[in-house]
Amino acid sequence: MTLVAIIAAIAYTVFVWWFSTGVILWLDRRRAHLRPLAMAGATVMAAVSAAALLATLRVQTPVGALVAFSAAIGLWAWHEMSFLAGYVTGPRVAPCPSDAGAWTRFRLAASTLIFHELALFATAAVVVAASWGQPNPIAAATFLVLLASRLSAKLNLFLGVPNFSEEFFPDRLRYMTSYLRRSPASVLFPLSITAGVAVAMIEAWGALHTGASAFQTTGYSLVFALTALALVEHAFMVLPLPDTALWRWAMPQPAPTPPSGR
Repeated sequence: MTLVAIIAAIAYTVFVWWFSTGVILWLDRRRAHLRPLAMAGATVMAAVSAAALLATLRVQTPVGALVAFSAAIGLWAWHEMSFLAGYVTGPRVAPCPSDAGAWTRFRLAASTLIFHELALFATAAVVVAASWGQPNPIAAATFLVLLASRLSAKLNLFLGVPNFSEEFFPDRLRYMTSYLRRSPASVLFPLSITAGVAVAMIEAWGALHTGASAFQTTGYSLVFALTALALVEHAFMVLPLPDTALWRWAMPQPAPTPPSGR
């Protein structure tokens, strides 16, 4: 039964990661007049997620772990949607000057998304405060894993990685790619991977150790799978793999070039 629960939790996490990312990419690439409607739907989902999070703080069952995990994903999705739609980004909306030094590039890059970052950290603080000392901390753990992995990814992209996909940025945010650096990975990359693997091992032990309850097995398995997926996303930065192929269905295809006349 434990193995079945672990496999089911991992499969659910992978599906939610893949499908929710695709839905957000798809919605943010619709016509401009539809984005407010999509954002309104995301806000309703975030409100439902917040209510579900509060309702499961004292529920130590596999279902409670699953709902708390899903609630954190719902809150995170609101931030992703608001960022990619261009509603919560930063005061700077211009490309990086070609002659900018490292510190200037960092300062300007921060100003392109500072409101988004502050909103994420504020939400994390509220979720952690609400979960502090409660029997079910899965929502807080989930949100913190998402926050830490996203911060690591952004810093690695800024310092330099061999591979990243500009297609993930909608046209209205394409200026942000000028702050990223395509180069051999910096020293931060192996440190990020090492930290991620260490966290994943702790989560795996929490799910597998002999004294784990059904709630702990499910909760730790969900968060472990999310951490493992974050490591996969980091791996895409250094491996020549077409990660956009996973969400090709969510992004518009370029129009075919008409044959030249003779």
